[in-house]
Amino acid sequence: MAVHRALGGSVKRREDPRLITGAGRYTDDMRPDGSLHAVFVRSTMAHARITEIDRSAAVGMPGVVGVYVAADLGLKPQEFPSLDAFARPPLASEVVRFVGDAIAVAVAETGAQAMDAAQAVMVDYEPLAAVVDPAAALLPDAPVLHATKGDNVASYMEFGEAGGLEGAEVVVRARFINQRLAAVPIEANAVVAAPDGDGVRVWVSSQVPFRVRAEVSELVRLPEEKVRVIAGDVGGGFGAKLATYPEQSIVAALAVKLQRPVAWFEYRSENLVAMTHGRAQVQDVAIGAMRDGHVTGLEISILGDAGAYPGQAAGMPYYTGQMSSGVYDIAKIHVEARVAATNTTVVSAYRGAGRPEAMSLIERAMDMLALELGMDPAELRRRNLIEGPFPHTTASGATYDSGDYRTALDRALAACGYDELRREQKARRSRSDRLQLGIGLSMYVEVTAILTPMEYASARAEADGSIVVMSGTTSTGQGHETAYAQIASSLLDVPLDVIRVVASDTGLVASGDGTYGSRSLQIGGSAVRAACVALVEKGREEAARRLEAGVEDMELVDGRFGVRGVPGSAVSWAELASSGALVAEEEFFQSDQTFPFGCHVAVVEVDVETGEARLVRHVALDDCGTILNPMLVAGQIHGGVAQGAAQALYEEFVYDAEGNPLTTSLIDYTIPTIGEIPMIETLHMETPTPHNPLGAKGTGESGTTGATAAVQNAVVDAVSHLGVRHIDMPAHPMRVWEAIRAAGGS
Repeated sequence: MAVHRALGGSVKRREDPRLITGAGRYTDDMRPDGSLHAVFVRSTMAHARITEIDRSAAVGMPGVVGVYVAADLGLKPQEFPSLDAFARPPLASEVVRFVGDAIAVAVAETGAQAMDAAQAVMVDYEPLAAVVDPAAALLPDAPVLHATKGDNVASYMEFGEAGGLEGAEVVVRARFINQRLAAVPIEANAVVAAPDGDGVRVWVSSQVPFRVRAEVSELVRLPEEKVRVIAGDVGGGFGAKLATYPEQSIVAALAVKLQRPVAWFEYRSENLVAMTHGRAQVQDVAIGAMRDGHVTGLEISILGDAGAYPGQAAGMPYYTGQMSSGVYDIAKIHVEARVAATNTTVVSAYRGAGRPEAMSLIERAMDMLALELGMDPAELRRRNLIEGPFPHTTASGATYDSGDYRTALDRALAACGYDELRREQKARRSRSDRLQLGIGLSMYVEVTAILTPMEYASARAEADGSIVVMSGTTSTGQGHETAYAQIASSLLDVPLDVIRVVASDTGLVASGDGTYGSRSLQIGGSAVRAACVALVEKGREEAARRLEAGVEDMELVDGRFGVRGVPGSAVSWAELASSGALVAEEEFFQSDQTFPFGCHVAVVEVDVETGEARLVRHVALDDCGTILNPMLVAGQIHGGVAQGAAQALYEEFVYDAEGNPLTTSLIDYTIPTIGEIPMIETLHMETPTPHNPLGAKGTGESGTTGATAAVQNAVVDAVSHLGVRHIDMPAHPMRVWEAIRAAGGS
């Protein structure tokens, strides 16, 4: 059955009126009667042995129910597959491994009382040597974080084919820093847990409620059927809420132990050290080419920082290496990657998770190569594009499903008026203007729907005429309620307003894997589609029985099943469900990953006297396959571009040599406001994927993947005529000013 009518149109998000008017139901809104409040005691040292935890002053304070340490709760360690030696105790009892490591938790009648109690807990430490630099962490004499492991090596990988630089007429070598970032969602981590019979009910701000259920069950030692996890409205995730956190299991264990509801809400400075960070890669790159611009090969060495308890970060360089070819036809690519444990906050997924790092790598390398060859960056890219046929397997092992990279480049250049921008740039340079113009290109291709290719959905017709759609994904602002309702509306032939979408509740939805890797619409949406198709077939069969006609003669028109060619004989969904709801459940399996692509053009102005770089224009052309709702796609691109520009210009999480975090507030950790991000000019192409019936690819991470390198390239381009060859991110004023002075610029 084809998808039609309600799809492809710009339908406003159904969620927005509720969220904008303050009627959303976030975790902080869940306050069961008699709720207690929890506040964590966190390490103030990056690496130390705990010699004593003195709770005596805290336990007698007003309103304090108790102060609990690891021995009081008896929780199992948090483990990550294949990284057992780096297991994380939910509460540190012997050694702390980063500033922010949880040691104890104070529980009181009010949040203020719990805060006072947590501050009254005295922890004595025996300092240990800390290691912050991942390169230093891999040295033979480095302090070892986890004694059972014996070293700090989280992972090592090598793949691809060497030799791409042999015979190259030009080789450009560089080191790129993809700095550590904090996710900074508007809603920090939050958990509320309440006793539920002989089990526990947990409200949590998470992208993966079913994974939270599995971990709470494992750590607290409860059967999964005794743990119900609900993620209501979630105020942003960006990959950081893909992680499961020890605090979730601790709060659940406290609720079970005390037989009272317990709530924990992360404050902002706590969030900046306790929520997982992203990126944190050092990339040594060599790109070889002929004098005509033809790229012959790529050699890459990646050093990753996993933080104190390696998990997802251990595998992140694989995606960077896999996608390092970008949109270019490169014959040989060789990747070597090492990831180290350090005395810093845990590093995990952050919007793009390895793919923005890859595009930053190849797109910076292409710009540096263009400068070395004296060639226009757009022309160099055009000469090396993959032209097909598709599917196309790259030298780094990715098999691209579909693409049209030349059209993407040509359309983006035309939309931004590329030639006119270059003329304006030349004129400013000739006048030695204080504000120099920079034009940055970034072509990208990214991989979406990674790791778990299956998702659950159901569709149910009710006797009141409503339709209930259930999905295993969890919205963190993407607009799932709208998108899934559009799919159901088009297939069931009913208005959008009769459709109710239910998700993110393990007590109502049978199963689910959650939201990450831009998988929701292509896999979750395809599951919804499959459930609706199955429901139509059930409706057709039931209508045929009631109308005493052949199933093959039934047709669905305006939400009613009738006999083809026989007017007046039709039954509605409500009538079909009058004696019991009609239900269809499906699990959709996608056979392979999908590869969205696009071209971004960033325009910046750089004040050569102060080093200030400002993004003044951004053109984003993106292709995410079949577009089901252009407004949802545009919204994702806008947010992604803002985060890409933020990395390029503003954001960086910094530690000193002893592992003390220096950017623990939004005064120090600089995120852009609406005043720093211009209106994003979005253009779309549609090159469907063959891997799902919607033809859809992911788009949630495309904006970040495309924008980061475009903005960085634009900053370097603005001052390249002064002799600057590279500026690491973030290109803040001091860094740009120093690069100009080092190059001998005025």
